[in-house]
Amino acid sequence: MNYIGPDNILKKRKDYMFPATANFYKNPPQIVKGSMQYLFDENNKKYVDFFSGVSVMNCGHSNPEILKDTIEQLSALQHTCTLYLTQPMVDLAEKLSNILPGDIKRTFFCATGSEANEGAMALARLHTKKTGFIALTGGLHGRTHLTLSVTGIPMWRLDDNLIKENIFFIERPYSSTTSYEIAMKKSLAELEEVLKNHGDKIAAMILEPLQGNGGIILYPLNYIKEVKKLLEKYNVLLIVDEVQTGYGRTGKMFCIEHYDVIPDIIVTAKALGNGVPISTFSTTDEIAKSFNKPSASTLGGTPVTAYTALSVLNYIEKNSLVQRSEELGDYLRHKLENLTSPLIREVRGIGLMLGLQIQSNNEALNSAEITDIILEEMKDLGFLIGKNGLNRDVVAFQPPLVITKDDIDSMILDLETVFKKIN
Repeated sequence: MNYIGPDNILKKRKDYMFPATANFYKNPPQIVKGSMQYLFDENNKKYVDFFSGVSVMNCGHSNPEILKDTIEQLSALQHTCTLYLTQPMVDLAEKLSNILPGDIKRTFFCATGSEANEGAMALARLHTKKTGFIALTGGLHGRTHLTLSVTGIPMWRLDDNLIKENIFFIERPYSSTTSYEIAMKKSLAELEEVLKNHGDKIAAMILEPLQGNGGIILYPLNYIKEVKKLLEKYNVLLIVDEVQTGYGRTGKMFCIEHYDVIPDIIVTAKALGNGVPISTFSTTDEIAKSFNKPSASTLGGTPVTAYTALSVLNYIEKNSLVQRSEELGDYLRHKLENLTSPLIREVRGIGLMLGLQIQSNNEALNSAEITDIILEEMKDLGFLIGKNGLNRDVVAFQPPLVITKDDIDSMILDLETVFKKIN
């Protein structure tokens, strides 16, 4: 292929795409190829991917085993919709019923996380006959009007005219100025207050079990259990958004398992398709009965996406990627915690979803600018790392679960050099 190069891509983005479309790096490469945990640019420079396209490529880029199954199905039957009978969709629904938490059994297939969260919220309204929602500050749930309305990150809210009636935000159980326990007590007190005053209007609370875009925020492990108790007292459902955290990312198949809680509705996407767009919202037999009016998603659970997802789940199981995520996550966290730099305030997260909270000790540069420098330097050294957080000052490590200890060791060695250079 004749690659046009980064400058020409940037020009075409500027000429033909919306200004909302941003990119990492002052000098971005053109990514042209992927192979498991590696990406390659137009000059065939190799990068170790530590971001997975934001927790998508859990099984690695162009994984040959999964790709073989995708091509096989693509060659046989590419698309129908739910109006026709195809086997991959029902086989996938059955497979999911065996791995989803508790008695969650029934699944509706969509194409994106936003669509699935929207569907989950509609299901909660249909089941409870109530319309309101509770959400956490720092949460991200999608790009549709309703999911934007429960997104608690200002930069992603997009619109000043989002839904306000019966949408209630409470503080997440995290604060940079107090302990996690104090922040948790404040969050639970706010939740109880909202429920006392508005519980008769609220259908569900939606939360990520580990906030990704919010800065890799893992809650105290008894937090969601206390949340669930309060919600049940007021007949309010719990929707758990596992779009980023599902399918082994945090060292469990689903992050909610760390909290020993079974949600009423669970939403997944991203890693289920390993780069092929698929999403789900799933629930119990009883709650599913309420979703009985005609509904469909044109590109939800197509033969290709469903067959690919089955291959993904088989690959995760066969290669023990959940256990691998736990072990390598512990290894990476230990390495990050052993870095000594005044620029590092905190290491957060679990499994292979970890974040370095950056702080500035330089009057000329704020923490977000330092984060950008770290990403740029690491890119030049051959490592693609992410960033997130309310101030975009958290260095995010969310690599494919097929990453190796050698990859981690090499990255840490260069990261240490970068911190010394900036310092």
